[in-house]
Amino acid sequence: MQYSLPFGIKVLQRCCPNCLTVGKELRYKIAILVLTFIAYGSYHLSRRPLSVVKNILNRNCSAIHPAPGFIVTNETQKTWCDWEPFDSNSVLGFMDSCFLFSYAIFMFVSGFIAERCHLRYFLALGMIGSGIFTYLFGIAYYYDIHSIYYFAFVQIVCGAFQTTGWPAVVAAVGHWFGPHSSRGLIFGIWNSHTSFGNILGAWVSGIFVDENWGLSFIVPGIIVAVAGFLLFLFLVPYPEEVGLKSADGESESSGGEQKTKVNQVCINFCCVGAVSFMSALKVPGVIEFSLSLFFSKLVAYTFLYWLPKYIQETTSLSSEDSAYLSIPFDMGGIVGSILAGLVADKTGASGLTCISMLLLSIPALLVYQFYGAISLGMNIFLLSILGGLVNGPYCLITTAVAADLGNEVKDSKAMATVTAIIDGTGSIGAAVGPLLAGVVSGAGWNNVFYMVLAADVASMLLLLRIGKNELNKLRIARFRSQNSV
Repeated sequence: MQYSLPFGIKVLQRCCPNCLTVGKELRYKIAILVLTFIAYGSYHLSRRPLSVVKNILNRNCSAIHPAPGFIVTNETQKTWCDWEPFDSNSVLGFMDSCFLFSYAIFMFVSGFIAERCHLRYFLALGMIGSGIFTYLFGIAYYYDIHSIYYFAFVQIVCGAFQTTGWPAVVAAVGHWFGPHSSRGLIFGIWNSHTSFGNILGAWVSGIFVDENWGLSFIVPGIIVAVAGFLLFLFLVPYPEEVGLKSADGESESSGGEQKTKVNQVCINFCCVGAVSFMSALKVPGVIEFSLSLFFSKLVAYTFLYWLPKYIQETTSLSSEDSAYLSIPFDMGGIVGSILAGLVADKTGASGLTCISMLLLSIPALLVYQFYGAISLGMNIFLLSILGGLVNGPYCLITTAVAADLGNEVKDSKAMATVTAIIDGTGSIGAAVGPLLAGVVSGAGWNNVFYMVLAADVASMLLLLRIGKNELNKLRIARFRSQNSV
C-alpha cells in the first residue's frame, strides 16, 4: 500500500530543500513532539467546556432575580433559571458519563484500528470529527435545543471520535523515541499537553460562559478541527517515510533505499505484526498499571469535570472566575508530570514513583478540603500542589509506562494496543468518577472528597507488587555497584 508524504512536507521540501535535510532526524523528532503536543492539547481543550458551562446550565436560582413579568411557581422556583434539561448535578453527571463511557468503550477498539491505519489519517479524521461534535453542542444555545437525547447523542459520538487521539499520538512518538532515550522525561514534558489543553480550554470557555455559553463550545470545536487539518498537512508518524530508521529498530531499509524513499515510502500496514489483545494483556505489569490508572483517572477527571462548579458553590466567585481559578490545578499537573518522568528516568522505577506521589496526594486532598477556602492565595497554592500529585502518576502511566510495556512484546507493533488497554481501563474510571460525583455531591461535597480519597488509596495499593519488585531491583543494583568498587 503506497503512502505519499504529507502535502505540507512536500511544500517545505520544494521551498527549502535544505530545511529538512540538515539535522534531519532531530528536526523530525522536534516536529513530531510539537505536532502531537498540539494534537492532544487540542483534544483536551475541546473536552473542557462542559465543566466550565455547568455553572450556567445548572444554577442556584434562589440567588437570581427573574426578569420583570416572568412568573416563577413553586414547582419551578429551584429550576426556572436552568437550561432545560440540566436541572440537577445528576443530569450533568450523566452528560459527562455519556462522553466518558463512550470514550472508554471505543478506546479498546481504537487501539486495534490505529495499528492498522496510517496514523496521520487516523488522527486528522478523529480531530475534525471531535471538532464537529463539540461545535454541535454549542449550537444548541442558538437553536434553543433542550432535548436530553440530542445532548447525549452529541456526547457519545464526540467521545468515540476523541478515542482516536491517545493511542495514535503515543504510538507516533514511540516510533521516533526508543525505550532508552530518556523516555520518561521526554514523555513527562510532552505529556504536559493534557494540562496545557485543560488550561487553554478553561480560559477560552471562561471568556464566553457568562454571556454566550454556546461559544464556549463552538470556539474550542473550531480550534481542534483546524489543528486536525494542520496534522494532516505536516505529521510524519513513521521514520521510514522519510528514510530514517524507526526507534524500535524494526526498519530494515538500507542507505540506498533511504535516499529513494524521502518523497514516497511503501509501508505495508496489512502485513504489520499487530499484537493480539490477549497477548498484550499478558505483558507483565499491564493489568496492574491498567487497574491503578482506573482509580487514578477517576480522581483526575472528577477534578477536571467538577472543580469549577465546586469552586463556584463554595466561594463567592462568578462562573468565569471559577473557571480561571481551576487553572492552577492543571498548572501543577504540568510540573507533576515532568517531575514524575524525571524521577522515573533517574531511578528506573515507574511503579515506586507513582506510589510515592499517590501517597502524598492523600494528605494533600485532606488539606485542600479543609483549608482551600480560607483565601484565594491558599486555594491557588493548594490546588497547584494537588494538581501535581494527582496528575503526575496518571500522566506517567499513560505515556512512558504504556510505551515501555508496549515494547515488551517482541517483533510486534504492540504499542497502540497496550496503550489502548491501559488508557481504556483508565477511561472507565474517568467515566465513573464524574458520574458518582454528580450523584454524591447532592448530599454534600465532603462525600466527593471521601470518594477520591478512597480511589487514591486503591490506585496506590494496586501498584505495591510492582513497587516491591522495583525496590528489590534497586537494592540488587546498589549491592552490585558497591561490590564492584
